[in-house]
Amino acid sequence: MKFVDEAEIRVEAGDGGNGVIGFRREKYVPRGGPDGGDGGDGGSVFLMADENLNTLIDYRFERFHRAERGQNGQGSNCTGRGGADLTLSVPVGTRATDDDTGEVLGDLTRHGQKLKVAQGGFHGLGNARFKSSTNRAPRQKTNGTPGEIRNLKLELMLLADVGLLGMPNAGKSTFIRSVSAAKPKVADYPFTTLVPNLGVVRQDSQRSFVVADIPGLIEGAADGAGLGIRFLKHLERCRILLHIVDLLPADQSDPAENAKAIVQELEKYSPKLASKPRWLVFNKVDLLLEEETEELCKQIVEELEWEGPVYQISAFQRLGLDPLCHEIMNFIETLPVEAEVEDEEDEVEFKWDTYHRNTIEAHDDLDDDLDDDDWDEDDYDVEVEYRK
Repeated sequence: MKFVDEAEIRVEAGDGGNGVIGFRREKYVPRGGPDGGDGGDGGSVFLMADENLNTLIDYRFERFHRAERGQNGQGSNCTGRGGADLTLSVPVGTRATDDDTGEVLGDLTRHGQKLKVAQGGFHGLGNARFKSSTNRAPRQKTNGTPGEIRNLKLELMLLADVGLLGMPNAGKSTFIRSVSAAKPKVADYPFTTLVPNLGVVRQDSQRSFVVADIPGLIEGAADGAGLGIRFLKHLERCRILLHIVDLLPADQSDPAENAKAIVQELEKYSPKLASKPRWLVFNKVDLLLEEETEELCKQIVEELEWEGPVYQISAFQRLGLDPLCHEIMNFIETLPVEAEVEDEEDEVEFKWDTYHRNTIEAHDDLDDDLDDDDWDEDDYDVEVEYRK
């Protein structure tokens, strides 16, 4: 299945049903009174994270989604049925953004997590709501409000513990093939990897971590060169980054300059991402003599003014991979457990929220006795007597 990590859709919540004007007309009940019922609330639109999905491709072909409208009210104080909510399933790791305002509505990072993205319309009020001691046969009613309409941008950001960073052909895909069961395409030309790949590295039956391999970066990626920085967002949720440095580039470029270019592009994209724990991993040490490897690694470390962990590996020959994976596992276990994303997310303000509150408050002030449904009291109305 084709990997799609971005999609734009339009969601429309259902309109609220209208209230009605009705009066109780029944034998032996001369003072029936108003009995027009309220309409039903319109259905809302939700996104729900589903761990069984791994792409947004379905939303590339089906862009318009509408929830059900609420039914109108009826006489005899019958309230209209509320519209059914619409729930759209998306992969875990999806971020929803309002495409018109740029507001981030929320991130779906857990299986089963739900996010309301469009509020259903509020129901209209029937004339029974307007009864009072001075308005005993009201002919007022309100219509339901329109449902919320949003243009959404959905972005899938992979959930992984370790992210691989480096130039094209640095050996990232070979690395993930060697340490996991993932089988990304490997070839001797740049940009062999065109979409992100995930691999699970198992240390034993109880301990494992997930590695994300993204397409390579080149100098100027922040300005759109190569594949640009489109895939860097997949590293935002990684807990540690491995900067893979090719010690013997096929284009005879300087490894130190390549390493510095990656760091610069990372900082241009996101200072927050650049501040994540990052380890320097020198690859293809099997192609150089031991003395040459040590000298070149020392030179790169000095030019980068690097003070973090440094490792030397050969992903193809599997040299140094076991100690590296062991250290990664130990490091991840020492990190604090990430909270279950129950942070106080900014509450999404929907278009009709203020209307709902004001409408309810206004009609609550109409009469302090709105709950009095006894329309047969003697003081309800003036009795008119007709005489010949």
